[in-house]
Amino acid sequence: MRKLLLMSCVGTAALLAGGAAFANEELIKLSQNPKDWVMPRGNYASTAFSQLKQITPENVKTLAPAWTFSTGVLRGHEGAPLVIGDVMFVHTPFPNIVYALDLNHEEKILWKYEPKQDPNVIPVMCCDTVNRGLSYGDGKIFLHQADTTLVALDAKTGSVVWSVKDGDPSKGATGTDAPFVMKDKVFIGVSGGEFGVQSWVSAYNIKDGKLAWRGYSMGPDSQTLIDPEKTTSLGKPVGKDSSLSTWEGDQWKIGGGATWGWYSYDPALNLIYYGSGNPSTWNPNQRPGDNKWSMTIWARDVDTGQAKWVYQMTPHDEWDYDGINEMILTDQKIDGKERKLLTHFDRNGFGYTLDRTDGELLVAEKYDPAVNWATKIDMDKSSKTYGRPEVVAKYAPGHNPADFNNKGICPAALGSKDEQPAAYSPLTELFYVPTNHVCMDYEPFVVSYTAGQPYVGATLSMYPPPGETNMGNFIAWDGKKGKIVWSDKEQFSVWSGALATASGLVFYGTLEGYLKAVDAKTGKELYKFKTPSGIIGNVMTYEHGGKQYVGILSGVGGWAGIGLAAGLTKPTDGLGAVGGYAALSNYTALGGQLTVFALPGAE
Repeated sequence: MRKLLLMSCVGTAALLAGGAAFANEELIKLSQNPKDWVMPRGNYASTAFSQLKQITPENVKTLAPAWTFSTGVLRGHEGAPLVIGDVMFVHTPFPNIVYALDLNHEEKILWKYEPKQDPNVIPVMCCDTVNRGLSYGDGKIFLHQADTTLVALDAKTGSVVWSVKDGDPSKGATGTDAPFVMKDKVFIGVSGGEFGVQSWVSAYNIKDGKLAWRGYSMGPDSQTLIDPEKTTSLGKPVGKDSSLSTWEGDQWKIGGGATWGWYSYDPALNLIYYGSGNPSTWNPNQRPGDNKWSMTIWARDVDTGQAKWVYQMTPHDEWDYDGINEMILTDQKIDGKERKLLTHFDRNGFGYTLDRTDGELLVAEKYDPAVNWATKIDMDKSSKTYGRPEVVAKYAPGHNPADFNNKGICPAALGSKDEQPAAYSPLTELFYVPTNHVCMDYEPFVVSYTAGQPYVGATLSMYPPPGETNMGNFIAWDGKKGKIVWSDKEQFSVWSGALATASGLVFYGTLEGYLKAVDAKTGKELYKFKTPSGIIGNVMTYEHGGKQYVGILSGVGGWAGIGLAAGLTKPTDGLGAVGGYAALSNYTALGGQLTVFALPGAE
């Protein structure tokens, strides 16, 4: 058995040490071993930081493909493989195939699982048929299928241990997120904000698949698992039925707040952290009020689901600025005080740093200079609007008649960053953030709700900010100061998850298909290689046979690449993305491949 290292990264080790007796001990030990990649973001803190350092800024220029694997599926490939010991587990978009590959024997397929799903789920999936990955725990591989089925597979054989249906695709609920294993439970969210699904997070017992608890994004306290006196927001109790009072009538029952993003966990605090998405419909004039608790950062007790604190970033969302992006957990000194921090790069263009113990807001600054829908976040704790964005009426569709076309809003609905997760290096104390640099025109219209039918109510078009041509930047961000340290321009949005390593490298992929490596301190590009298709997957790394490898799934798609993935051509199709990314077809085509890189030389 591989020797377990004492720590996987500075900060993450501190998170794990205090809770080792209470959390899933197997996963904690495995995540401390940088030779493996055992969780979707590498560790519970979601830092995507690896202690491996065989590949360095000096030798990365010699990096070359070591082996490749075709997934057999031609749609958007998000997420990343897992590596546990001598086996790699690879997933695909719909139909959600899972492969187990033997790293000791030329990546031979040990087993393959291919679920039989009703293809009618495909048109209910908002923005491509993506899947964000697998999780491991208790000898099982967990898959969240497009039809919302959570499946537990025997990691050795691929046989189904148990499965459970989490939602109803006929009413718009689908599964696209990676499951997350924490303690004795496995967690999944739900997609369906564009179909009026009253969304939730479910916790299932890892042994038998029985539902342990479910917490909704909006509704009465009994459904949201909010205690009106104990659950706080910005330090104050939220009060009775805090969600219901911000919706008109029963609109909360079709309120959205989808939970299809990433999950983090602090074992010492026993809290799970995640974000909820946009309220339904996209036409803000049809749903007056703050629409709580959509667009919210949640901290819940892992055992009971009880909400400890919440923070709504975009009250009464008027732009589809989903709050589902990853929550990165670090332990750092800020303003002279050691803090347990949570950093979140929201779709709305603001980078937030909070104290994850109680939700205190510490930093909220724009991480893309093009952001114009709000001037700032009110940081005055004595103000009645503390923690709220100061909205610019000119760029707010809800401040105008329902048929008014609002032009020049930045960012576009896909945000200054979508689901593509950032990385954090404890060596530089910087976050490495793949971003979108895109604006939009937004025209809301009246729409009625029908179960299982799109409940959008807006027409969009997207384009780069005025006077600029690049649609993306890859940035380094100081989360304590709320400042961009360096920024690398990209022609298209950077829709790949980042990876930071102990050697001082940061990796990411581009929509044209390049895997890139840059210097963590300066952002200088040190390496690039074009894979067969555009990259929307997340870079990962592992060690086998004494050699470090870097892996990436390529296969263009997702929201930005939906035109290519689904064969759409009308500029406003794909919720406005098709026109904005029309030039992408000049650089890449559909594909589905894993490419694994290493330095030259025998193992």
